[in-house]
Formats: sequence, C-alpha cells, structure tokens
Amino acid sequence: MREPADVITAAVLAVPGVAAMHAGMFGEVATYLPGRRVTGVRIGDAVDIHISLIFDAPVRDTAAAIRRAVAALTALPVNVTIEDVVPPVSPGDGSAHPEPPP
Repeated sequence: MREPADVITAAVLAVPGVAAMHAGMFGEVATYLPGRRVTGVRIGDAVDIHISLIFDAPVRDTAAAIRRAVAALTALPVNVTIEDVVPPVSPGDGSAHPEPPP
C-alpha cells in the first residue's frame, strides 16, 4: 500500500505548471517515513503542499488545481505555497529542474 504522502505527491506533480516539490526555506516541509522523507508534503491538521512553479504557469489557477487534486484524496484542508519559480525545461535539452536544498 502506498503512503498517503506519496499518493499526494504524485497527484501534485501531475498538475500542469508544477515543476517540483519544494522542501521550504529551511528544508522543514516534509513527511517523515521510516528510512526516508517525502519532500514538499506535510500532513497534520491540514495538508501543506510546497512547490516550485514553472515560470509561465498561472499562479492562482495552478494553486487551485493543486487544491482540487489533493482535496479528492483527503478530507483535510489543503494549503498550497509557491516557494520558487523556475524556467521551463525544453524537451531534449538534457537539463532538469534543480532540486531545492534540503
């Protein structure tokens, strides 16, 4: 069985405009599981989602799409924070979005 944080991460990353999950300014946004952590998702009284957004993606629309995607998976309130804006990656250019520091 997949962990809720993994399911939520997959749903968030499937939203157009989301470049990556983000650990927050000091790496504090994560769900800690045995032997690993799921960056960018914190589940408590609410689900906190922190992401890096692709530069040309509409901020409010993308955040609303993330809220809808996660709300379909949980009854908890969903909070979305855009931590960073990154340039789009051209297909085949070999570059990737850098991971934010832990």
